[in-house]
Amino acid sequence: MTPAHTEAPAPPVLVLDHLTRRYGSLTAVDDVSLRLPAGARHAVIGPNGAGKTTLLNLIAGTDRPDRGTIALNGTDITRTATAKRSRLGIARSFQQPSVISELTVLDNVVLAGWPHHPKRRGAWRSPSRYRLHEESAAGHLETVGLADLAHRPAATLSHGQRRMLDLAAALAGGPRLLLLDEPAAGLTDGDIGRLLAILSGLPDSVAVILVEHHVEVVAQLATSVTVLAAGRVLVTGPTAEALAHPEVRDAYHTAGAASGAAPAVIGPSPTDARG
Repeated sequence: MTPAHTEAPAPPVLVLDHLTRRYGSLTAVDDVSLRLPAGARHAVIGPNGAGKTTLLNLIAGTDRPDRGTIALNGTDITRTATAKRSRLGIARSFQQPSVISELTVLDNVVLAGWPHHPKRRGAWRSPSRYRLHEESAAGHLETVGLADLAHRPAATLSHGQRRMLDLAAALAGGPRLLLLDEPAAGLTDGDIGRLLAILSGLPDSVAVILVEHHVEVVAQLATSVTVLAAGRVLVTGPTAEALAHPEVRDAYHTAGAASGAAPAVIGPSPTDARG
């Protein structure tokens, strides 16, 4: 009997292998390994200073590891420049929304999507091609609820609206891997609901890594979680199991006691530049 043909499994969208990043005597990311399948909804959590934002920086290419490798869809990108990583499908939002205040809301998204658009060549000189860019950008603004503000200067937006614009700009490149750094920080309950609806509606072709202090956002969106403490992985696993793990609770309790704050398990807390 001829054996049944089986397709080889698709490679993980992202593989981190023993990543380490030091700043002098501080080891911000310490021997971190992770494998994410296509379509993953993965959260990275931990106390302030745990290395979460540094880990996103390493994946996005704005920082380089001292040791270890990063592979995207089976290709080593450890030394690949940030701009090329973006073209390969990595998009990112930041703790502080990265928008160009002098441009309109629409033009912010047009500019973000420009390098990825199939009709980018000569579009500045071709009104019909430029309209294609605007139509694509307008669709992303519709997704995040900013369509009515398309022609307003970005400088006039509220904090929550700027966060949504930052997300629209990240989506404009058609990412395969979306890195979100505390996207719910400073949002109202209504804005958080919209954020969850947007991210829950992303296609399975887009994998998401979310750094977030709001446990309700993590619990509703992420199917798996990595917990960092002092740059090292404490736990990686299904969301409910990771959040309930005794070492996770101990790490947050210890971090709260060391800072003089009331101990907490997981919840909103001030932003730390080291993540």
